[in-house]
Amino acid sequence: MDQTIWIACDHGGYLLKKEIMKYLEEQAVPFHDCGTDSEEIVRYPYYANAVASAVSQGRIARGILLCSTGVGMSIAANKYPHVRASLCTSPTIAHLTRAHNDSNILCLGGKITGVMKALAILKEWLHTDYEGGRHDISLGLLRESEKVLCSGRSWEPKLAPEDGKKELQCEKDR
Repeated sequence: MDQTIWIACDHGGYLLKKEIMKYLEEQAVPFHDCGTDSEEIVRYPYYANAVASAVSQGRIARGILLCSTGVGMSIAANKYPHVRASLCTSPTIAHLTRAHNDSNILCLGGKITGVMKALAILKEWLHTDYEGGRHDISLGLLRESEKVLCSGRSWEPKLAPEDGKKELQCEKDR
């Protein structure tokens, strides 16, 4: 799988994207710019698609998406199978989302995250490996739910005995 990081943004993330690309270049991290190329208003779902579809199809391992808050990009990207896009607002969150969730798309808010903080988040996200182990159980459940939900069916999981409960609280209320 290609380790080149694909990066895209809408108008709200453009200025921060330029700073991130400068950092990636300085660190000799290969990247591919999927646009946009100005602060002219564009629609973020088109740019989320460029990166999320490549991750979803296994053409690339990871990507970065930026919009004004990072929320829209993360919502759009997480519609794609096999994508685990994470909006990160601190280096700690970036570390945990890579270590525990194997995040494959980093989402940042260009209007709410300063350059220095964004670069600290990026550095942590780039250099943290997935821990596996106990986290594999949750990722397996995500894959299972994704497969069922993408087929148009409803996912109705049963809790495993090791989860300590026989049913979810909301199930009792039915």
